Amino acid sequence: MRDDLGADVPLSAPAARVVSLVPSLTEAIATSAPGLLVGATDWCTHPGDLDVARVRGTKNPDLAAIRALSPDLVVANQEENRELDVRRLREAGTAVWVTRIETVEESLASMSRLFATALGLADPPWLVEARSLWSQPVAPRLSVAVPIWRDPWMVVGSPTYTDDLLTRAGLVNVLAGRDGRYPALTPEDIDRAGADVVLLPDEPYVFTADDGPEAFTTPTRLVSGRLLTWYGPAMVEAHAVLANLHA
Repeated sequence: MRDDLGADVPLSAPAARVVSLVPSLTEAIATSAPGLLVGATDWCTHPGDLDVARVRGTKNPDLAAIRALSPDLVVANQEENRELDVRRLREAGTAVWVTRIETVEESLASMSRLFATALGLADPPWLVEARSLWSQPVAPRLSVAVPIWRDPWMVVGSPTYTDDLLTRAGLVNVLAGRDGRYPALTPEDIDRAGADVVLLPDEPYVFTADDGPEAFTTPTRLVSGRLLTWYGPAMVEAHAVLANLHA
């Protein structure tokens, strides 16, 4: 059994006790098979009634607390979690499955394989629906820029899951060609890029009506960061919002 990075995952049977270090995977597993989850990070906010042990953050998980939960499997992500923490868990004898996701297609395939191979489950209904909704990109209709942080300002570039999601929804990321997956730019740089609208998500930086829009001359719109960055059940909601987004 191998994860998305080709690493061995020593499971002799489908995992029955899972700790998730990725908010989107937490939601995916909790929505589909809630009895499997025994632990999640403090940032795992969905579903809203999630009642499991908390193991601190995605970048600073409490490894001792994770081991104390005796999980069959810990699920992690290459971008969201540190390789050091993954290595230490494995060295302590804990099986870890690491996902690697940079496109919508990869997200669907990765979650399907995780469910089938590591959890022994068929694709849940939301995954079947998400695959159908996102199967074909639509024609470009609106250009956007997506800051994700300020001081310093950083934006969504490519290759990233968010950039691919936007493209498939007909939203052209005007900053996709800049150097780096998350380029550092000034608000003036972002304005000069010529987007129809600047999308301001509420994570990882919490942009609000009073914190973000004032930096731009380009029209702005507040959006849910979960819909832009979370693969899992959020993908169904994301399609309903992004495919109908207009200036």
